[in-house]
Amino acid sequence: MADRVAIVAGATGLVGRAILQGLLDDPGVAAAHALGRRALSLKHPKLTVHVVDFKRLPALPAASELYLALGTTIGQAGSPAAFRAVDYDANLAVAEAAGLAGVRRVGLVSALGADARSRVFYSRVKGELEQALGRLPFEGLVIARPSLLVGNREDLGQPSRRGEELGFAVGRLFGWLIPANYKPIPATDVAAALLAAVPSAQGKQVLLSGAMRR
Repeated sequence: MADRVAIVAGATGLVGRAILQGLLDDPGVAAAHALGRRALSLKHPKLTVHVVDFKRLPALPAASELYLALGTTIGQAGSPAAFRAVDYDANLAVAEAAGLAGVRRVGLVSALGADARSRVFYSRVKGELEQALGRLPFEGLVIARPSLLVGNREDLGQPSRRGEELGFAVGRLFGWLIPANYKPIPATDVAAALLAAVPSAQGKQVLLSGAMRR
């Protein structure tokens, strides 16, 4: 009997879209709510799309689990402050609102090298978000730290990321030399790993690419 209700923030991205599709395909999920700054073209009887301002979030619908896949790059955002507003502020605001809506388990799309003490701004922001989520009273927190993602961003109406393209090319040529946690990984594998772990998560769990690869 379907009894799970999930919220997805960032369903227009590579991993977020795969997470949302997986939830819609799961007979154990009764409803899925997608939060975003723009509407989705995807239609489904179980799906409700909420176009929101992440700086002024409304009360969220009651749910049991949350998937955070909001993310950008400093180049796309335009400045470090704008990057932080998405990758830290928006994700944390959704998590806090979701907790008030009854969510007990959370899955986060972070990044390889996330560390609140890192000298690299990108990695430091990712690590600070992980720490902030860990301080919230959720029963389970699953953090995915993928290496470079593989997927077609153009199909989602997004610009391609040069770093991902180069990483994929290098991975195809020299993949046998690259440790499993550093090899480029399909976004669908990351989504599948979170969908498998979050519904029964207890405590904090960190997933690296080597463990997520199918």
